[in-house]
Amino acid sequence: MDSICVQGGIALQGEVPIQGSKNAALPILAATLLVGERSFIRNCPRIADVYAMVSLLKAMGCQVNWQEQGILVDSSRVQGHEMQSEAVKGMRSSLCLLGAMIGRCNEVVMEHPGGCVIGQRPIDLHLWALGQMGVAFGETQGLLSATADRLCGARICLPKPSVGATENIILAAVMAEGDTLIEGAAREPEIVALCGYLCACGAWIQGAGTACIRIRGGQRLYGTDYTVPADRIVAGTYLFACIAAGGNIFLEHAPGEDMGAVLTVAGRMGARLCTSREGIYVQAPPRPLSTDRIITAPYPGFPTDLQSSALVAAALGEGVTLVEETIFENRFRVVEELRKMGGRMEMLDTGKLLVRGVDTLQGALVEAKELRGGAALVAAALAAKGESVIRGCLYINRGYENICRDFRELGARVIGA
Repeated sequence: MDSICVQGGIALQGEVPIQGSKNAALPILAATLLVGERSFIRNCPRIADVYAMVSLLKAMGCQVNWQEQGILVDSSRVQGHEMQSEAVKGMRSSLCLLGAMIGRCNEVVMEHPGGCVIGQRPIDLHLWALGQMGVAFGETQGLLSATADRLCGARICLPKPSVGATENIILAAVMAEGDTLIEGAAREPEIVALCGYLCACGAWIQGAGTACIRIRGGQRLYGTDYTVPADRIVAGTYLFACIAAGGNIFLEHAPGEDMGAVLTVAGRMGARLCTSREGIYVQAPPRPLSTDRIITAPYPGFPTDLQSSALVAAALGEGVTLVEETIFENRFRVVEELRKMGGRMEMLDTGKLLVRGVDTLQGALVEAKELRGGAALVAAALAAKGESVIRGCLYINRGYENICRDFRELGARVIGA
C-alpha cells in the first residue's frame, strides 16, 4: 500500500519495541562478504533496504536465509564482482559493498549508488580514501569499476567525518596488508556496531566510536553470531511523535545511551524522560515548548535523520524555533507538506528555517518525498485534527518495518501497510 490514512488528535499510550538498526544492519551484511563462512545476524529489520541488500548478496553467490530471529548468511561461495544495477541505484547504503568487495575479490563493478534525494552526496571521498590503499578506479558506460592488485594499509586523514567513507575504509582495511589508521573518522554508534561484528569475526580494530580508528589487516576472519542494535532513529521518530501528539509511551529497547543530543532537545521541549537498559519512557508535555535552536551535526550531535521529526514537534511549540541543517542542503523537503497542514515556517537562507509554533495542525493530503520526511509526516498526522492521507509511503518502507503497526500499538488510528 502506497498511502497511509491517519485519524489524528489522539494522544499516544502504551509501549512499542524498537526494531533493529537500518544503518547498522546494512554495513554488517556487507561485511559478511569478508568472512567466507556462515554468520547469523540477529535483529535485522525487515525493511526494503535490507531486502535489497539481501538480493545483492544472493546475486554475488551468497546463500542468504531469513529466519525468525535474523538472517543466516553463508558467503563461502562468492562468485561474481558485478552488482545488480537496480538494487544499487535504489539504495545509497549499497556503497558500503565497495569496500567489502574490494576486500574480498580485489575488484568490483557497480552502478553509482542511489537512494533518497536529500541533497548532493558525492562519493569522491570514498574513492580518494580507498585510493590511498592502492585501489584504482575507472568508469565505462556509466559503471564504476575498482581494482586493487595489492590492498595496503595506510594513514587516511578524512577532511570531514563521513560515515560511509569510514565504513568503506574499515571494510577494506581488515583485509589489507599492514595497519590502517583513520583520522577524523565518523563516531556514530553504527560504526561501533560494524567494528563489533568484525571483531567478533576475528578482526583487530581499536578506537571505534572515536575520531581515530586503527585496523590491523590480514587477520583470519570466521563466522559468528551477532545482534544488530536497536534503531536510534526509529526510537527518535516515535519519541518526537509522542511530544507532538501528546501522551505517555515506553520505547522498548531504545538505545538511550546513543541518543544524548536527541534526549536533550526532547527535554527542552518539555518531555519528561526516563532512560534505562530496557528502553526510554516518554511523557509528553501539555504542549511542546519551543527550543531556541536545533542544529544538526555529526554524532554525537543532533542527527540529521531526526531533523524532520523534531520539526513537527517544533511546529506545535509555544514560541519560535530556529532549525539549522548543516549536513544535507535539501533536507527541508517536508516543509511544503507541513505548510499544507497549517505549519508556519519561513526559510531564512539555505539550511536555516524559522518555525513559529501554532496551536494545532489540520489534517491534509500530503506526499512523502524521502524516508525521514515521510515518517515525520505520519507523526504530524497523528497530532493534527481530522484525517490525513500520506502518499509516497514506499520511501517510509525503506527504513521502518511497519510504522502503521507500531503507532496502532500506541493507540493511534492508522490505516496502511
